[in-house]
Amino acid sequence: MMSEEKSLNFIEQIIEEDLKNGFAKDKLRFRFPPEPNGYLHVGHASSICLNFGLGIDYQSPVNLRFDDTNPAKEEQEFVDAIKRDVQWLGYQWAEERYASDYFQELYDWAVEFIKKDKAYIDSQSSEEMAKQKGTPTQVGTNSPYRNRSVEENLDLFERMKNGEFPEGTHVLRAKIDMASTNMLMRDPLMYRILHKHHHRTGDNWCIYPMYDWAHGESDYIEGISHSLCTLEFLPHRELYDWFLDQIYDSTKVRPKQREFARRNLSHTVVSKRKLLQLVQEKHVTSWDDPRMSTISGMRRRGYTPTSIRNFANTIGIAKRTNLIDVSLLEFCVREDLNKTAPRVMAVLNPVKLVITNYPDGQEEWLDAENNPEEEILTYRKVPFSKELYIEREDFQEEANKKFFRLTLGTEVRLKNAYIIKGENVIKDVDGNITEIHATYDVDSKSGSGTEASQRKVKGTIHWVSVPHAVQAEVRIYDRLFTHENPDGDKEVDFKEYINPNSLEVITGYVEPNLQTAQPEDKFQFQRLGYFCVDKDSSAEKLVFNKTVGLRDTWAKVEAKE
Repeated sequence: MMSEEKSLNFIEQIIEEDLKNGFAKDKLRFRFPPEPNGYLHVGHASSICLNFGLGIDYQSPVNLRFDDTNPAKEEQEFVDAIKRDVQWLGYQWAEERYASDYFQELYDWAVEFIKKDKAYIDSQSSEEMAKQKGTPTQVGTNSPYRNRSVEENLDLFERMKNGEFPEGTHVLRAKIDMASTNMLMRDPLMYRILHKHHHRTGDNWCIYPMYDWAHGESDYIEGISHSLCTLEFLPHRELYDWFLDQIYDSTKVRPKQREFARRNLSHTVVSKRKLLQLVQEKHVTSWDDPRMSTISGMRRRGYTPTSIRNFANTIGIAKRTNLIDVSLLEFCVREDLNKTAPRVMAVLNPVKLVITNYPDGQEEWLDAENNPEEEILTYRKVPFSKELYIEREDFQEEANKKFFRLTLGTEVRLKNAYIIKGENVIKDVDGNITEIHATYDVDSKSGSGTEASQRKVKGTIHWVSVPHAVQAEVRIYDRLFTHENPDGDKEVDFKEYINPNSLEVITGYVEPNLQTAQPEDKFQFQRLGYFCVDKDSSAEKLVFNKTVGLRDTWAKVEAKE
C-alpha cells in the first residue's frame, strides 16, 4: 500500500479502498491504451504519468495496449512514435499489447452473443439507425431487423467476416434496451464492415470491433484491475460493465473503469483530429513541429521529460475538466533547465563592438563557468578578441538613468572579460549604427583579483568574439494560438486564432564551443533564454530552437491587456 504521508488523489483512494476490502495487491495491473491514429499530445502525457506512476507506486505492471480497431486511420508510424514518446518520458511497459491480438477472441465472443440472442445483424443505413435511436428525451424504436433468427444472424455475421458484403451494408449490434435513458445502451454497434488493410493483421479481417466492445474485453483478457479513462467515457461505463457481465468468469480479475478529467492547456489544442488538420493544411511543418502540443513537438522544442512529468504531477488529476495556463508548463521547463542546461554566450541581434585599445591580432581564452547551479563548478574556455558582437539592444547612444547597459561615456562589464567604456559610434548613410567603439580597462579582467577587476559597474552584457563566432539559424517560437482557449467557442473555427507570428527565423552568432552540439542538446543562452539544437542541425549549419524565455513575458503582456 502507499504511504499515508502522501496526499492521495481520488484514483489512489479508490485503489486503496479496494485493497482494504480484500483485493490482492499482486493482482493490480494498469494500462495505457492509445489509439495509433496520430502523435500523442500533452494531455496524453498526463494519462501516461498517471498510469505508469501508479505502476511505480504500487510496484505493479503497466501494459501499453494499442487500440488498433480502425485501420482506416491507423498507421505503423503512429505506433512507433507512441512507443518512442512513452520511453522518452522515462517509462517502460510490462507488455506491449494490441486490441488486434484479440480479434479472434472478440469474434468468438460475439458469436456467443448471437447464440444467446444478445446481438443481431442490422441492415439499416447509418442514417436510418440514427433516426431510430431516438433522443435523450425520446425513447428509440426497435430496428426492423432486431428479431432476426439466431441462424440468420450467425450466417450473416460469418459472411460479413468473409468479406461478402460492401462497407455500410450490415453491422452487428448488441441487443440491450432501445428505451434506456443512456443513449449508449440503445443497441450499440459491436462490429462494422471495413475493407481496409490493417497495419498488423493485413487483409485477414473485413470486420472490425467498435471501441466500446474491444475496450473492456481487452482489459479483461489482460487482467487489468483499474481501467482509467477521461471523463467523456463516464457514460460508457454502464456499457463497459454490461459487456463484461456477459462473459465474466468470477475466477478472474474483473476490470473496473474509472474516469478522471481532461486537463486542457491554454493557447493550444489537444485534439488529435485538430492536430492532424494543422499538419495536413500546412499550418505547421509536421507532427513534431516545436509549436505543436505533441510530446514529439515539445521534445524537439527542448522540453525535458522531467519537466513534463513535474507538470503532470503539479496539475494532478481531478473530476472536473479545466484549462491549465501554459505558463505553468513553461515554469516547469524553466525550473528543470535552470538546473541542467549549460550557460553559453550567443548574440541574436548583433552589432559589432570594436575595442580600440586592444592589441590588433591578439586573442585570449577566458574562463567561463558552465552552470552556477552545479554542486562542483566546471568551466570552459571562451575566446576574446578586439572585435566582438554584442546585442544591439545592449547599447544606446543616449539613455536614461534606468538603462544599465552600454552607452557613450559609461562603463559596463563584458561577462567573464573586461570592463569597457563606450567612446563613439560609426553609422551608415541611413543613420543606423554599424560599429560601436569602446576602450577597455586592461587591469579589470574578471577573476584576476586586481583592484580594477573588483570595481563595481552597474551592468554586465554578453558577447561573442567576431573571428571565432559560429553562425547559427535560430528559430524563435511563440504560442501557436493567440486565444487562450482556441477550441472553446464552437461557433468559431479554432484555426481563426492561429498566431501569424508563431515562428521567426533569425541568424545569430554563438561561441565556438557549440560547434559540436548535437540535436536535443540544451543550453541557456545567457540573458536570452533556453535553446535546444534542432534535428535539422548539421556540422555545416547549426540550428537552434528557442524553448522558453528566462521569464514569463506573456504574463506581463496579458496583464497590460
